[in-house]
Amino acid sequence: MTTDLAAPRRETLDRARLLTFLQEYGVYAGVAVLLLANVLFTPHFLSAENFRTQAVQVAPVLIVALGMALAIGSEGVDLSVGSVMALSTSLLSLYLGYGPWVALIVALIGGAAVGLANGSLIAFIGVQPIVATLALMVAGRGLALVLLPQLKDVRDPGMASLGSGDLLGVPYPALIAAALALAVAFTVRRTTFGRQLLAIGDSRPAAKLAGLPVRRVLITVYICSGVLAAVAGALATARLQASDPTSLGTLMELSAITAVVVGGTPLSGGRIRIGGTVAGAVLIQLLTATLIKHDLPPSWTQIAQAVVIVLAVYAARERGKR
Repeated sequence: MTTDLAAPRRETLDRARLLTFLQEYGVYAGVAVLLLANVLFTPHFLSAENFRTQAVQVAPVLIVALGMALAIGSEGVDLSVGSVMALSTSLLSLYLGYGPWVALIVALIGGAAVGLANGSLIAFIGVQPIVATLALMVAGRGLALVLLPQLKDVRDPGMASLGSGDLLGVPYPALIAAALALAVAFTVRRTTFGRQLLAIGDSRPAAKLAGLPVRRVLITVYICSGVLAAVAGALATARLQASDPTSLGTLMELSAITAVVVGGTPLSGGRIRIGGTVAGAVLIQLLTATLIKHDLPPSWTQIAQAVVIVLAVYAARERGKR
């Protein structure tokens, strides 16, 4: 009888350990598996040029995912990030005649304005984050197309250097993404704002009762998300040397949410894993590059991302039951 009871307990314990491993370390294991598979089966994967290309391409995804992590950590979400990237590229193109720095500042202000609108709808009016950011997703893309109805070449030495230059062999976009990741990690772990954000994500009513500045924190979160998305749009524009508000940032919200959730940040809020988010962005980029290099259509990438999201959410849900 004792043996009969012990077997189900061992099975439950083993399943719990597996789910815990997937939640904590699954993203790193996924990156390792993809790296190994590419080393074995993808020609020229270990070349310096390939690693440079991957670093440049993952930078916008990672930067947007950092802002998404802040929003999800506050028990929200930001669906407008792709449209902010489109608005950023439109503003860059329109103001580039005043110099690249002026154009970049205007693009960042545009991203901050969208974030302010998102945060105000959520914090003051009480609109659900998914609804508020969905409205700005539609409005932001529409405004971007009004400002710049069609693709336009961006020919500027400063922007070209930003998109293709490097420091000691490391591309500028990768350096910017790494610096922003460190800054966000420090903010979340070591500042009062970070602790307040996590407390609000854990329980907004309790945070209000504790006297935390809930509205101010939420508005700041979405402004940060908007600015980071604008930075990603500027880097993508600099790399492509073209402004295309029609397609730039399309489905970026899917990639960002995937990176954050797979990295171990729960959709229920109250916790943010920046290291996992970085690994999640790398995982998405490697997955996309692997499918492309093996001549599979881009639609398979979207299907693969959806599967990864479902698995990550399932692991988090099962872990939360224990």
